[in-house]
Amino acid sequence: MHWEKGLLCGFCLLLPQLRCEGSHSTQPEQVHLSFPGDPTSMMVTWTTFLPAESIVLFGRDPGEAFTRSARGWASRFVDGGKLGRTAFIHHVSLEGLEPGQRYAYRCGSEQGWSRPYSFQALLNGSDWSPRFAVFGDLGQVNPQSLPRLQHETEMGLYDVVLHAGDFAYDLDTEDALVGDAFMRTIEPVAASVPYMTCPGNHEQKYNFSNYRARFSMPGDTEGLWYSWDVGPVHLVSFSTEVYFFLEYGQHLVAEQFQWLEKDLREASRPERRKEHPWIITMGHRPMYCSNNDQDDCTQHESVVRRGLRPHQYGLEDLFYKYGVDLELWAHEHSYERLWPLFDYEVYNGSTEAPYTNPRAPVHIIIGSAGCQERLDPFDPEPREWSALRIEDYGYARMQVFNRTHLWLEQVSDDQNGKVVDGIWLIKEQHGPEAWH
Repeated sequence: MHWEKGLLCGFCLLLPQLRCEGSHSTQPEQVHLSFPGDPTSMMVTWTTFLPAESIVLFGRDPGEAFTRSARGWASRFVDGGKLGRTAFIHHVSLEGLEPGQRYAYRCGSEQGWSRPYSFQALLNGSDWSPRFAVFGDLGQVNPQSLPRLQHETEMGLYDVVLHAGDFAYDLDTEDALVGDAFMRTIEPVAASVPYMTCPGNHEQKYNFSNYRARFSMPGDTEGLWYSWDVGPVHLVSFSTEVYFFLEYGQHLVAEQFQWLEKDLREASRPERRKEHPWIITMGHRPMYCSNNDQDDCTQHESVVRRGLRPHQYGLEDLFYKYGVDLELWAHEHSYERLWPLFDYEVYNGSTEAPYTNPRAPVHIIIGSAGCQERLDPFDPEPREWSALRIEDYGYARMQVFNRTHLWLEQVSDDQNGKVVDGIWLIKEQHGPEAWH
């Protein structure tokens, strides 16, 4: 095994930004939060490279910091690369939180503690206005939007982060050293607000194992698909990748589709829709785009849109059937806002106010947070269903104000934080009845 240690040290010398000195340590790192779906709880996840206890000390901030403790568990993760690097992923659920209260915490054990962090427990019920940062495709190299996102997180602008796939480029690269470096890089943001994710194509190596191990999303599918309620929103995260990596099992396509239909049917019941009227989906590869490449979204019979041949498990008809209001995507390294759209037909609410009572779902692609693959160019001629296209680095801010009004704006990091697009999505009626 000496040669493996020598090879690992070689990576450290070649790639000093990966910071390998903690690779045999009980010191906590890669700290991040996720929301289990209950406003009285929060999940804290972190990594060590030797076995250690899983403890979080926490308390109200200010005044009662670290007066309470919670214990959890650690799962042993072995990367699929040649070195078979081992890490221990720790999970602790904080229970009995007061919705809206700020808490300070640190995680680890007597063998090593993290630096202190704080977060605000999410509010209860649906009569509040959650604020989201939304983006996809953020790499360890050229993570251009991250400093601005970190600053805005520290300012308290967000309740939740939505990262729609593609992390680090890639989490498994250099025997997962790049994944470790990336998780350290996002820690100031991810340890301060729930960092909610879905898998992208860059996570597929070793059956998505680096993604599934590192992020503690709700549900029992290791983050491949799940849903949760926050304020007036029912948010659904799913995997577009089950359609493209069938070697991991075509049964996953059917399982996810059946789960999605059950979840959306439940979310569409009148009493549920009255409480959480907005249904918003988050997936990586979009159904539609007008980029100048050969990605799935440029094909008329997109696999995500129409499903596997012969048109099985397509998502467009399913989302339309249950009245999904807004579909958030990434994968294309650009920003594109579409008119309300179904089956290539535009269904604007009106000429003057296309996003007021639209008669089809709204699609927005936000995949330009920053990575080494740079930006994706657009086709010179925009499609008739494409409302706006922006080719620069940035991310979106979204706030669901109430049961009828949602605001989404695109921030350009290339233009020093300038807001380069913004729409009000106004729905006086939700559900499939709104389409008629």
